[in-house]
Amino acid sequence: MASNRIDRISEEVMKALAEAIRTVKDPRVQNGLVSVVHCEVAGDLRYAKAFISVLGSEEQANEVMKGLKSASGYLRREVGHKVQLRYAPELIFTLDTSITHGAHISEVLHELDRDGKMGGSEE
Repeated sequence: MASNRIDRISEEVMKALAEAIRTVKDPRVQNGLVSVVHCEVAGDLRYAKAFISVLGSEEQANEVMKGLKSASGYLRREVGHKVQLRYAPELIFTLDTSITHGAHISEVLHELDRDGKMGGSEE
């Protein structure tokens, strides 16, 4: 039963964080296309691990992560206002490269298909 509650809170924190990130004035955060992929709130609601995806180079991603870490106090306050909890969870940002990885795989498959190396009509 508590798991459903944590899942709902995680979802709310994710939405609130995604909104709050758009209001961050730090140019490092504004430069990249930043999205919150997933959020995991701890059972005691003290910590929220946010998986962040950045579309761009690895260097851009690192800059965005630095910007988010420096804005974490502001983001925590904003999330606290939007999600009515006794304590605003401390935000832990983790870079999620799964979207970039997926895009790369898709690109490789597209290349193979275009070169005629993928199966299909060669019988």
